[in-house]
Amino acid sequence: MSKEFSLNKKGITLIELLVAMIISAAVIAGIYRVFVAQTRAYTVQEQVVEVQQGTRSAMEILLRDLRMAGFDSDDGGSKINIANPVVAEDHAITVSYEYDYTTQHTIRYSLDAATKRLWRQLTIMKDDGSSNATQDVLLENVEALDFTYGVDTNGDGALDNWVPADGIGMDKVVAVRVVLTGNPDPTNPDVKNWVSPRTLNSTVTLRNLCMK
Repeated sequence: MSKEFSLNKKGITLIELLVAMIISAAVIAGIYRVFVAQTRAYTVQEQVVEVQQGTRSAMEILLRDLRMAGFDSDDGGSKINIANPVVAEDHAITVSYEYDYTTQHTIRYSLDAATKRLWRQLTIMKDDGSSNATQDVLLENVEALDFTYGVDTNGDGALDNWVPADGIGMDKVVAVRVVLTGNPDPTNPDVKNWVSPRTLNSTVTLRNLCMK
């Protein structure tokens, strides 16, 4: 007894092929959109970290120099005389201190409004009259750099009031408040639209000036 098998030789119709292609295209498009979204999110998060770290690092360097303002070792071996330890401005500041017995460091922090760069200029002056100045960009894309000053109005070494640079007068500066605002890289539209500026606000006591 023999059995006959009939095979369906019809295959895939054009409509079935088109439906399969449409479904595959939809799946691929969805995967691509997820990939693009994840890439953008990663870029934004990376820029957030970069802005925060850059602003924090710049602030730490600035505060380190402010804490040294007016330092002058009075052990008899020093040949340095710090005449003006703090030159106060609303959007810039210059501090001077003795680095060693024969060297004075004068450091100026300023914001270039045109390029949005925070500059640190270091001038090294030796007791023989020679000097050497270098200038470096401390931070890019800086939105604001503001200083206000804590002053001692009665000579007791304690902070009595906070004033802008033009309000210091004859009072002694004993503290500085710094507000530094850093922006993300403006060349990336996603980062520019999604990442807000980061602002740090710090106050430092000028201990070397309080003790004098």
